[in-house]
Amino acid sequence: MPRQPDIRLLLSHPTHFISLGFGSGLSPKAPGTAGSLAAIPVYYLLSLLLTPLEIALLCIPLFLLGCWVCDYTGRILGVSDHGAIVFDEMVAMWLVMAAAPQNWQGALAAFIAFRLFDIWKPWPIRWLDKHVKGGFGVMLDDLLAAGFAIGVILGSLQFLPFRL
Repeated sequence: MPRQPDIRLLLSHPTHFISLGFGSGLSPKAPGTAGSLAAIPVYYLLSLLLTPLEIALLCIPLFLLGCWVCDYTGRILGVSDHGAIVFDEMVAMWLVMAAAPQNWQGALAAFIAFRLFDIWKPWPIRWLDKHVKGGFGVMLDDLLAAGFAIGVILGSLQFLPFRL
């Protein structure tokens, strides 16, 4: 029987705290959106110490960490890709924000583009979401959605008559 995540689970182990997006995944409505929004101030904190390229490179070990923590929490919850598991959205948002213009317009574009592809799940994202399970599957579909979002942002910058 699947378990519902709560504050007790969130605080019971560091893996749950991470995989549940530092608590943002406990949002009763749209936890993926809440996790994506929570990623924005964390990105800006990271940007005080790191360049966008360094943040993008940091996403590599964070992706690997996410595979482990999301798998662990998914097994505890009894659902591989439970909606409350949002660390995948956070890492993907950090990657998209690192590729976007470093201003509020870039952050907004990153948020909108990523959420669009994460929700819509065009091929092959939807296929991966259905067929690749465990923590790797949880992280992989969001990484691909981030790739689509980055492509749209960088592509649109070539055609905009103004700078973001």
